[in-house]
Amino acid sequence: MKLTDIYDSMVFDEVSMLKRLTTEAFMSWRRCVDTGETLDPETAEEIAEAMKKWALEHGATHYTHWFQPMTGATAEKHDSFLDTDPTGKVMVKFSGKELIKGEPDASSFPSGGLRSTFEARGYTAWDPTSYAFVKEHSLYIPTIFCSYSGQALDQKMPLLRSMEAVSKSAIRILRLFGDTETQRVTAQVGPEQEYFLIDRKLYNARRDLKLAGRTLFGAKPPRGQEMEDHYFGMIKPRVAEFMQDLDEELWKVGVPSKTKHNEVAPSQHEMAAIYSDVNTACDHNQLAMEMLKKVAERHGFAALIHEKPFDGVNGSGKHDNWSLSTDGGKNLLKPGSTPSQNMQFLVFLAAFIKGVDEYQGLLRASVASSANDHRLGAQEAPPAVISVFLGAELTGLVKSIIEGSVHEDHGKKIMDLGVEVLPNIRQDNTDRNRTSPMAFTGNKFEFRMVGSSDSISSPNVVLNTMMAEELDQFADILENAEDFQATLAELLKKTFTDHQRIIFDGNGYSDEWIEEAEKRGLLNLKTTPDALPQYLDQKNKDLLTSHGIFMEDEIEARYNVYAEKYAQEIRIEASCMTDMISKEILPAVSGYAAELAQRVQAMSGLRTACRYEKKQCAEISELADQLMDAGDALEAAIAAMPEGTDEAMIYCRDVLLKDMTDARAIADQLEVKVDEKYWPFPTYSELLFSE
Repeated sequence: MKLTDIYDSMVFDEVSMLKRLTTEAFMSWRRCVDTGETLDPETAEEIAEAMKKWALEHGATHYTHWFQPMTGATAEKHDSFLDTDPTGKVMVKFSGKELIKGEPDASSFPSGGLRSTFEARGYTAWDPTSYAFVKEHSLYIPTIFCSYSGQALDQKMPLLRSMEAVSKSAIRILRLFGDTETQRVTAQVGPEQEYFLIDRKLYNARRDLKLAGRTLFGAKPPRGQEMEDHYFGMIKPRVAEFMQDLDEELWKVGVPSKTKHNEVAPSQHEMAAIYSDVNTACDHNQLAMEMLKKVAERHGFAALIHEKPFDGVNGSGKHDNWSLSTDGGKNLLKPGSTPSQNMQFLVFLAAFIKGVDEYQGLLRASVASSANDHRLGAQEAPPAVISVFLGAELTGLVKSIIEGSVHEDHGKKIMDLGVEVLPNIRQDNTDRNRTSPMAFTGNKFEFRMVGSSDSISSPNVVLNTMMAEELDQFADILENAEDFQATLAELLKKTFTDHQRIIFDGNGYSDEWIEEAEKRGLLNLKTTPDALPQYLDQKNKDLLTSHGIFMEDEIEARYNVYAEKYAQEIRIEASCMTDMISKEILPAVSGYAAELAQRVQAMSGLRTACRYEKKQCAEISELADQLMDAGDALEAAIAAMPEGTDEAMIYCRDVLLKDMTDARAIADQLEVKVDEKYWPFPTYSELLFSE
C-alpha cells in the first residue's frame, strides 16, 4: 500500500465530507471552523449521519467523545451505534445531538475544587475544528470537557480560547501594516517527542517502572552515553520495525509523523510531526503518546515517556516549536532576507520578547511537574531560568535598535566546503542553542522546557495569551499614533531596551549564567513548588482572565490539581521505594550475605583467610542495616505527610525527596557489591542495552 493511501485513511476529513455532505452543509461547517459561526441543528444532523455511515464503512461499531481531562492523559466512553425502535427492532442510529454533546461522569476527574464529589454531571462538546477518526472499531470525536456550570475541566477548551485571543490581537497589528485580507492568524506548533524503548520483560520485572514510570534505584552502569555513538546512530532492526509500525498507525489517523532517529542516551529515541495548528498538534501528540505505548507492546517493548526514567543519562523532553501563521500561509516570525527593514516582523519579535520577560514565571509554571524537575538544569535540558536566544544576527539587530545605530543585514551566507563535488550550503542566520529554554531557530521559537509526558496545551495557552496581551498593548499605542513610523520606532526601541535582560545567547548550562541571571533579576524557579504559585500571582491571573482564557476559579482549580498531582506522584514513588526495599532488596541482600557466611564457615579449616568473603559480608551487612533504617525513616516520613495541598507539596520536596535520595544512595552501593544473580530486578546495563 502506498504511503498516500495509508495517510488519513481512517480520518473523516474534508475530502470525506465533500463526498458525503451537501454543498450547503459543507459550507456551513467550513464557516463554523473559519469564523466560529454556530452550526444549526439540521446541519449537525446531516454531518452526524454522514459521519456514522463513513465510520461503519471503516469498521466502527461504537463512537466515543474523546477528551483531555486534567489528568495528563485522554479519556473516552464508548457507546455502540445500536439502538431500538418502539417495537424493539434493532437499528443503527447516531444523531446530531449525540455528535454535538455527551455527558460523562465528571465527579471522578480532577477539578481542583470546581466540583464536589457528589456533583457528577459534566459535558463533552464536539470540537468541529478537529477531525474525527476511527481507531480500534470506534469513531473518535474530539471534544472539550466542561462542568455542569460550563467551567473548563480539560486542556482543549483553554487552548481554543487562547487561539482565538492571539488571532484577534495579531490581526489588529496586521491591519496597521496594510493587510486587509487576513481573517485569521493561527498559532502553529511542531512538537518533538522523546522516549525510551526497553525490553518488555525487563520492564515487567521493575516495580518502579510500572508504578512510577521511572527507576527509583539503579547504580551507574560501566557504560552509559559517554561514547556519544547512539545519537543519530544506525537504528537497530527490531527498533526500526517498531518505528515503521508506529508511523503507519499514526498516519492512518492523520498524525503526520515525519522524523525518527536515535537520541543521545542508549535506548532513547525521538519522533516529530509536521507543523500544524496548535489544537490539531495537541490532539496528535496525545495520540502519539498513546500509540507509542500500544505499538511498543506489540513489538515486545515498553515505551517510557517519563522525563527522567534513568538517573545519570539524558532525560526526555518535548520541544515545542511555536510560530504564528496567517490564513494565507505567511509565517509572521520569518525575518526575511532584510530583517532590519521588516518592521512587521520586528513588532511580533518585540511582542514575544516582552511577553517572555513579563510572564517568565507563568511559562515556567506551565511545564512544572515532579518528573520535569529531575530533568531541568541537569546539563541535558535548559535550566529553570527562562531566557530567549536570538542568535548573532538578530541580537545584533536588537542591539542596534537600542543604541540607535545602523545595522547591516548579512542575510544567509554561502559556505564553501572546499571540495569541488560538494554543493555550496546556505548558512542560516542563527546557530542553534540547545541550552536555551526559548530559542529562535529561523522562523519560530523552540520552547525546550516542555517535558516528554506533558500535554503541550498548557505551555501553548501561555504562549498564545502572552502574545495576545503584548500585541494588544502595541496596537493600542500604534492605532492612536499621529506619526505611525516615529511611534513605531520609539515603541521598538523602548521594548527592546526594557526587556533586553531576557535575551541570552550563551551557555545556559554554565554556573556563570545562573549568577548573571540573578543579577538581571530573572526568576530561577528550580522546583514545581517554587513554580506553581505563579498561577496565583495577580498579574498572571489578570492576563488569563482578561483574555477570556480562564475565570479566576478555573485558574485556582488548575493550581490545586497540579499541586495535588505533584504530591501524589512523590508519595507513590516513596511508597514504591519502601516496598522494593523491604520486599525485594533486603531479602536479596540477606540471601547473598548468608551464602558468603556459609563460604566463610566452609573454608574456616583451610589456610586461606577468606578475606574477600569476610570483607564483602561485613560491608553489605553494614549497608543492609543502613538501608533498613533508611526504609523505616522513609516509611515514617510518608505517614507524617500533611493533608493540606500546599503543605503536602512542600513537604514532599523538602522531606520525602531527601529521604528517597538517601535510601537510593545506599541501595545503589549494595547493587554494586551483591552478586548479580541475587539482585532482584534488572540493572541499568540490562535495561539500557536491551534493544
